[in-house]
Amino acid sequence: MESYVAIKNFDEDVEMGNKKNQIFESRSVINNGEKTTTSFSSSSSSKQQRQPQTQSQTQTQRLISLDVFRGLTVGLMILVDEAGGLLPALNHSPWNGVTLADLVMPFFLFIVGVSLALAYKKLSSRVDASKKAILRALKLLALGLFLQGGYFHRLGDLTFGVDLNQLRWMGILQRIAIAYLFTALCEIWLKADNTVNSGSSLVKKYRYQWAVALFLSGLYIFLLYGLYVPDWEFQIPTEPSSEPMTLSVKCGVRGDTGPACNAVGMIDRTILGIQHLYKRPTYARMPECSINSPAYGPLPPDAPTWCEAAFDPEGLLSSVMAIVTCLVGLHFGHIIIHFKDHRVRMLYWLIPTSCCIVFGLTLDLLGMHMNKVLYSFSYTCVTAGAAGFLFVATYLLVDIYGYSRLTMFFQWMGKHALMIYILVACNVFPVLIQGFYWGNPQNNIVISIPLFNLNEFVNHLFYYS
Repeated sequence: MESYVAIKNFDEDVEMGNKKNQIFESRSVINNGEKTTTSFSSSSSSKQQRQPQTQSQTQTQRLISLDVFRGLTVGLMILVDEAGGLLPALNHSPWNGVTLADLVMPFFLFIVGVSLALAYKKLSSRVDASKKAILRALKLLALGLFLQGGYFHRLGDLTFGVDLNQLRWMGILQRIAIAYLFTALCEIWLKADNTVNSGSSLVKKYRYQWAVALFLSGLYIFLLYGLYVPDWEFQIPTEPSSEPMTLSVKCGVRGDTGPACNAVGMIDRTILGIQHLYKRPTYARMPECSINSPAYGPLPPDAPTWCEAAFDPEGLLSSVMAIVTCLVGLHFGHIIIHFKDHRVRMLYWLIPTSCCIVFGLTLDLLGMHMNKVLYSFSYTCVTAGAAGFLFVATYLLVDIYGYSRLTMFFQWMGKHALMIYILVACNVFPVLIQGFYWGNPQNNIVISIPLFNLNEFVNHLFYYS
């Protein structure tokens, strides 16, 4: 299962030159190694800490729930990465449907949006803020290419390096960089100057951002169901001394949302090139492609040709809807900025959250299935709603009732999410320590400890025995 995760709220990006204008409630936005300073009210007794906060306390208390939410997402990421082979619910859905693993990416995008709203509350210069946002997005793109472009090889392989002709252009960090940059520019440039004192005035102030979200959603649906997908072919390597084998896939359709003939894959193959896509797609675990489904395994005798084709789950068209998820999180952040009463905040959060989930589930029942790989519109609605419910629950527990000590571990994870992602989810830490071995390269601590190889261990235990 591809490392899913996610990332540390672009809080550093968020800090961008706004130190003088930081609000008390903004905890930290992207912790790229820099720590965002915040103000905090004087400590209260443990008994008072468990009582709902008063109106005056709300205005001086920083939002610990931002870090806790991000930390919970990092914890979920590690859980599904290391134990995804134990239960199907902890692994990515091979195609249609949503599992716990499929919630990680939307949760990270959602919290990036929340943090950006707090970071850009006040700006001294829109041009300078835009330049800094672009620079930080480029840094994250470069980091993503290095970590996820193929330079680091799989566990157990002590070699490294990547053929530039096979470099994977898209990935988790690249998608987050795109969504971050687009959402940041929307927040910098597309908001009115009117005062917010009600729900309608909130929508009016940010109406251009809502228009962008609706436009992107409409564009995605139009391209997904309107583009004609022709027949296509690809090559797979054979023996080192032999020519690659060419396989063809029959399509010639519009509006198909299956693995072989969807517009998402066609756009990526056309623009990026199939040799630059992810080589181990999740649909290879479908019954049509694996005799060990829902795990990876040998091809069935009658497997269709597309089972061996590359497909990027973080492709170009699917990233359009990832931006929409980030814009939903931005709306949640706007509510934090303009409304200080806990009940009002939770009301304005729960209404759109409930609507998103009901609407997404209805679309799924009507045939627009939830699909993480395509980042379908129904998937966007349901996962954004799920992120909203988790954020509300975290806010209620931590920032209203004050149970922050119970979540200190997740606070720490949330403040160091990017570091944890790089070391754990991108396998940098296991790759580094497996270089130390005794006698034979296979005799190293990574191979010896099942935790580092849990998915393969489970597959051999249950599927290959």
